[in-house]
Amino acid sequence: MIKSSEEEKKMTSGIISTRIQTGFTLWFTGLSGAGKSTIANILEKKIKDLGLKIEILDGDIVRTHLSKGLGFSKEDRDTNIRRIGYVASLLSRNGVIVITAAISPYRSIRDEVREMHENFIEVYAKCPLEVAEQRDVKGLYKKARAGEIPQFTGISDPYEEPHSPEIIVETNKETPEGSADKILRWLKENGFIEG
Repeated sequence: MIKSSEEEKKMTSGIISTRIQTGFTLWFTGLSGAGKSTIANILEKKIKDLGLKIEILDGDIVRTHLSKGLGFSKEDRDTNIRRIGYVASLLSRNGVIVITAAISPYRSIRDEVREMHENFIEVYAKCPLEVAEQRDVKGLYKKARAGEIPQFTGISDPYEEPHSPEIIVETNKETPEGSADKILRWLKENGFIEG
C-alpha cells in the first residue's frame, strides 16, 4: 500500500530529524604534559553540544584496556598506536568523530595510521620540554631523569615532531579553551563540521 504524503507526515511527526555526520579522526600528538587530553576533553564537550557523535581514545585509558601488557619499547609503542589507529578508523568510517590523545612519538607510525583513514587531521600539541616538565603532576619526568623510567619520550627516547600537521596548538602560549576553539574553528572552516 502506498502512503500519501499526509500519512507520511503523521508517521514521522514525532521523529527527531537527523543529519548525516561525516566521521573523521583528530589525531593529537605531543609530549607528555603538552595538554592533549585537557584540550581533547574540552573539544569533546563543544562538539557534543553541537549534537554530533564523538569518542575520545585517550592514550592512558587505551593502554589500560586495549593494550594491557605492552611495554614502552619502540615495538610496543608502535603496536599501541596501531591499535588506537585501527579503532579510530573503524569509528570514523562509521560516521563518528574520533579524538585520539596519545603521545605517538614516532613520525613513521603516525604516517602509517594516517593511511588507515579517509579523514585524518593531525593536531600537534606543541609545547617546550621545560614547560611539559613543569606541568608534570605525575612526576614522570623527574623519574625519567633519575633513570627510574627507561625509554621516556623527550628524555631517553625521541619525540619526532610532525612535519606538516593540519593544526598546531601552542599550549605554552594558548589556554586549553583557546586551543579547543582554534581547532573547532579550523574544522568549521574546512567543512568537517557545519557552522
